[in-house]
Amino acid sequence: MTPGPVEFGVLGPIRVLRDGVEQRVGGPRERAVLARLVCDANRVVSVDRLIEAVWHGDPPASARGQIAICVSRLRRALGEAGRAVDTASPGYVARLDEGAADWSRFNGMVGRAQSRAAAGDEAGAVALLREALGLWRGVPFEDLPGLRAEAARLQSARLDAVEACAELELRLGLHHRVGEELAAVVAEHPLRERARAQLMLARYRSGRRADALRTYQDARRALVEQIGLEPGPELRELHEQVLRDAPALLAPVRLAPANAEVRAAPPAELPRQVLPFAGRSAELADLDAALAPGPDVLGAAVLTGPGEVGKTALALRWAHRRLDLFPDGQLHADLVDDFGRPVSPAAVLDRFLRALGVPVASIPDDPGEKVALYRSTVSRRRVLVVLDGAVDHAQVGPLLPGGAHARVIVTSRHPMDELVARQGAHRAFVEPLRPEESWQLLTLLLGHDWVAEQRGEAGRIVGSADGFPLSLRRAAAGVRAAPRRLDHRRLTGVPA
Repeated sequence: MTPGPVEFGVLGPIRVLRDGVEQRVGGPRERAVLARLVCDANRVVSVDRLIEAVWHGDPPASARGQIAICVSRLRRALGEAGRAVDTASPGYVARLDEGAADWSRFNGMVGRAQSRAAAGDEAGAVALLREALGLWRGVPFEDLPGLRAEAARLQSARLDAVEACAELELRLGLHHRVGEELAAVVAEHPLRERARAQLMLARYRSGRRADALRTYQDARRALVEQIGLEPGPELRELHEQVLRDAPALLAPVRLAPANAEVRAAPPAELPRQVLPFAGRSAELADLDAALAPGPDVLGAAVLTGPGEVGKTALALRWAHRRLDLFPDGQLHADLVDDFGRPVSPAAVLDRFLRALGVPVASIPDDPGEKVALYRSTVSRRRVLVVLDGAVDHAQVGPLLPGGAHARVIVTSRHPMDELVARQGAHRAFVEPLRPEESWQLLTLLLGHDWVAEQRGEAGRIVGSADGFPLSLRRAAAGVRAAPRRLDHRRLTGVPA
């Protein structure tokens, strides 16, 4: 009898099912390789990234050969399905149908839910999101330390879906349903302000005003103690509304008729800012001046400099500190893909338009019409657009909004002369951190006590980093991991 299709699961402990029966695929190394390939299904994963997934920064000299052995074992264990694991320079690729992996199915459902919500079908979007969240079986890759970054990416996608679902259910008046789930989210992730705001609103609408206010106080305490920041404008405004029992809090948004124009919630696409953050006070003040409100400012800024000098971290730092200037949303796009290839402006415009609430069916195919629709959509909105890793002016030009209230930050390794010349953009050359800023960042990363006790090693790290923040962060991560790595070696019998 022909064996049934194989299903791959990474939304929890990794597993492989054939005809509903779990299959053994080998030890931790094979599972780590398989998990990495499934997470990036139909995209080439380099051997170097597989090595990182297996050995987490401490590979043996024979690592490349051992990866080949792991792939060979995987193919044998998967039988006919092993043909899906293909060799493709500079590594391997898992060629999977959309339904073969739960991660792909999850993303597909979330995407369809976003389209339904944009078209006004909140109830249908909730049903899809609930189905997508039902695919989760636990915490991904707890036993695979080399995949912590991937696990965080998957968990972040789940939390985004939980918050999107809660937002829609609150619109539908289903506040009694979302409270328990959101309470669990904020207990595990106390810095997620959107979930806190949703929990506050759900508790208030459920007649629990004191609990809603306590939720805000808990949020403020966590933010101040952990990262030294006050709550953002959304939480503060909601707190004020609860204090004065604003009538608007009691009325959930009703479902719009199917043929009515729907204005989606403002997009909030900014990645997390990189914390801790040190220095750059002059650069932040420079951005304040270039991107200030008002019709007579430049409205666009270019941050240029060498790779890993901290351009993106600076852009996100300014953007998160100035969220109150952009109540109509923040758009973000990486303009280079995982393989270093430029992303087409048309692909970015499609995503921006969907995020701004334009139904998929209304997005034109013609590139010029697409640009015109984008600029018309944001013409009167106070939005921030962050374009990260730009290659040239031809890529950025179609993504620039035309309204007087929109602001743009572009980061690039190139000087972007054409953007400065044609659009009058303000340009700042981002330099490495000054020595005192490097010491400040290292102290924030490792603590005053460690820096004081290990002054010589701290000086060596600061000197070798040469003012590049990412080099400092990597070195600090190695210092923090050293005791655990030593304990692991002792437990496994590996010579220290």
